[in-house]
Amino acid sequence: MDYGTLYVVATPIGNLGDFSPRAVETLKNCDLIACEDTRPSSALLKKFGISAQLVVYEDSRERVVAPMILEKLKSGKNVGLISDAGTPCVSDPGFRIVRLCRKEAVNVIPVAGPCAFVAALSASGLPSDSFLFVGFLPAKTSARKNFFEKYKVFPHTLVFYESPHRIEKFADDALEVLGTDRYVCFAKEISKLHETFFVGRLSDVCERLKKSNTKGEFTVLIAPESFEL
Repeated sequence: MDYGTLYVVATPIGNLGDFSPRAVETLKNCDLIACEDTRPSSALLKKFGISAQLVVYEDSRERVVAPMILEKLKSGKNVGLISDAGTPCVSDPGFRIVRLCRKEAVNVIPVAGPCAFVAALSASGLPSDSFLFVGFLPAKTSARKNFFEKYKVFPHTLVFYESPHRIEKFADDALEVLGTDRYVCFAKEISKLHETFFVGRLSDVCERLKKSNTKGEFTVLIAPESFEL
């Protein structure tokens, strides 16, 4: 029997209009959909008339679930891999499943779509020809400061994700290490109702953050030291 295919499918990060027809059709044709959390995934899939069986692969379960998914694929079933929002495996679990499929020569097809850091980078005005995507920095202040010190003169744009309850501490640590004049972009709630881009010198952006509602997920971009907006 021929193997099935693992489809790595991007889902909306906010605006449901970003869910591509190809993504919807692909998931409708899957026998099984692996998701991080059944609650947001069930709501999204129901809205688009997708009724495949769900299996949870969140980080603590991925090592256990991956072999089961592989067996389904080897039996000829098609499996969709989705995250809670955006592109799977980008600061989200899923890598172990994809790696196992590659190791076992199971076909893996990406179904491209929304990705928060790509959206932020494209609309920031900061250099986008070369960049380092870091994801989430450690929660401790000392670890964040050590990272900023290490990459203080890095010649490419730095890209991060950060949670709402740590964003001000992140900004303060960056300001202390990188200085007031570094150009940055703090993008909040991309593609959602309260989408906001804070772009400018780090000192100005920090002040604006303190005066704003910081509820929502952030994507942060830090330009190289020599950049001028």
